[in-house]
Amino acid sequence: MSSPPRIASLVPSITELLVALGLGPRLVARTGFCIHPQAALAEVPKVGGTKDVNLAKLRKLAPTHVIVNVDENRLELVEALREFVPHMVVTHPQGPEDNLALLAQMELHFGGQPGVTEQCARLGAELRLALQRCRSEVWPTQRVLYLIWREPWMTVARDTYIARMLAEVGWQSWPAVLGGESGAARYPALQEGEAWLSQIDRVLLSSEPYRFDASHFESAQALCPQAKVQLIDGELLSWYGPRAARGLDYLRALAS
Repeated sequence: MSSPPRIASLVPSITELLVALGLGPRLVARTGFCIHPQAALAEVPKVGGTKDVNLAKLRKLAPTHVIVNVDENRLELVEALREFVPHMVVTHPQGPEDNLALLAQMELHFGGQPGVTEQCARLGAELRLALQRCRSEVWPTQRVLYLIWREPWMTVARDTYIARMLAEVGWQSWPAVLGGESGAARYPALQEGEAWLSQIDRVLLSSEPYRFDASHFESAQALCPQAKVQLIDGELLSWYGPRAARGLDYLRALAS
C-alpha cells in the first residue's frame, strides 16, 4: 500500500476545502493566510505567505503534493517548488461552476483517501443546486464596482472568479475589461473621475484583501455619488470550495 499523501496548501480557500474533504490530517504545511477552519489548522506549520513562501522550511516538511493557484502564487515560486515536490497541483477556477472541476482535481489526486470521493460528491451537489437557484430567476442587470483595495482603488476584471460570481445574480462588474489568464490586469486600478463611474448602481466594499469597513463609505460614495455603497463578505465571493454554494445563496439574498 502506498504511503498517505503529505499535502502543503498555499491557497487559503483550498486549505479549507481539504479539511472539508477529510484531508486535514494529511496537511503538513499552509500559509499564514490559511486560517479556516481555525481549530483544524492550529497544529499545521506555516511556511510564510502566498507570495513569500519559505522554501527551505517547506522542503524540510517533505510534502508529496503542493497545491498552488494561478492568481494566488507567483510562477517563479511554482518553478522553484517543482525542483523538490513530486506532485504539483495547479488550480485556477475562474467562475463558480469551475468548482466542479476543482473537486474532480482533488478526487484525482486524493480520491484514495477515506471519504474524499463522498465529500466531493456532496459539495458538487450543493454547488449545482445553488447555481440552479440563481439561474431559475430573472435578474435585472445592475452595474457594480467591486472594490478590493484603496490607495489606489482596485477592482476586478470581468473574467475573474469574483466577477463571474456577481454575474450569477445579474450584477455586471465594471470597468468592462478582461484581465486575461493571469497577471495584474485581472485586478485593475482605477482613477477618480472616470466617466463610467457615474453609471454605477452599487459599490461593493470587500472584506478582503483590503479590510473595508463603514469608515470607508464616504470616500467610496465620492467615487460614485449616485450608487448604493455596501460592505460585502469577500471570503464568500472569492474563496473556492465549500464557500461557493453559500456565496451564491448570499448573493441571491442581497440581490432580491
